[in-house]
Amino acid sequence: MPASKPLRIALIGAGTMGRQHQAVIARQPDATLCAIADPGDAGRAFAAELGVPAYRDPRELLAAERPDAAIIANPNALHVASALECLAAGVPALIEKPVGVSLEEVATLVTAARRHSTPLLVGHHRRHNPLIGRAHEWLADGVLGEPTNVTALWQLHKPDDYFAAPWRREPGNGLLHTNLIHDLDLLRHLCGEVVEVQAMASQRLRGLPYADTAALMLRFANGALGTVNASDSASAPWSWELTSGENPVYPQQSGQPCYLLAGTAGALALPQLRAWRYADEPHWHAPLAEEAITPDAGAALDRQLAHFIAVARGEAVALIDVEDAARTLALIDAVERAAASGRATQPSYPWEA
Repeated sequence: MPASKPLRIALIGAGTMGRQHQAVIARQPDATLCAIADPGDAGRAFAAELGVPAYRDPRELLAAERPDAAIIANPNALHVASALECLAAGVPALIEKPVGVSLEEVATLVTAARRHSTPLLVGHHRRHNPLIGRAHEWLADGVLGEPTNVTALWQLHKPDDYFAAPWRREPGNGLLHTNLIHDLDLLRHLCGEVVEVQAMASQRLRGLPYADTAALMLRFANGALGTVNASDSASAPWSWELTSGENPVYPQQSGQPCYLLAGTAGALALPQLRAWRYADEPHWHAPLAEEAITPDAGAALDRQLAHFIAVARGEAVALIDVEDAARTLALIDAVERAAASGRATQPSYPWEA
């Protein structure tokens, strides 16, 4: 695909996330929306509104339109099937997170991706946020010293109408697969792999076939310990959505942190990018000096799309490939197994067997 021509991108799924991706494409001069695949009448109406062809089946779209790339934003349970269809058609794809619902199906996708040269990028878009990029650089410089503790909070209140779509009430959605998968992915990205999980989870508030509240304990490969305290039924300001200002549909609670990272030489609060270090030797009677770290500019979804365009054109390697995203899903799987068994659990990676 010549860089002088906009990348023709097909949208698979015209729900909430699909429409967000369409808005980002519309802002990007190097990309254009060429078609939409969605089984519902609302999707066809959306395509008509935008003046692009509409299809009910992604395979039909891929065969008829032969797009340069595709964004997969349909329900979670369809992500792997749509990604395999894109691979078979030789169409680079951006797959919304989670990469899949079960480790077994994602292992199939990992195997297929290894056999194909067609690139796949998984949409853990927060890694593209300049706040996270700057935090990652700061941590890579070793300013925390030896990592000791990580604290993550994700607590907000989803409205009842959020669950009106039937697919959102099915297993493979909800607090863990839809929300905490973002936070666990960022903890992996910032702090390294998790080697052991303990968890408690509750379904009592919503009665759906997945947790609405969870408390996790994590052991990282570098020896640090972490906690994650989460609920989608809590009236509280502590979540990435409410603190980061990343998405304007959420009223920003700018003074509140959602991630606290500490080590022997310093500490970091996110998303504020506030850091603390001792001027001299660490000592609990000495004052900590506070500093602000300045991030680069740019919105996460816009930066993700620009990266995807480069990946689709063969100009860049995917920041989050299928195997990387699969390791985050494996962490969700370990959390579910730990909560069900009441025992410490290790993540499993069946594609490595």
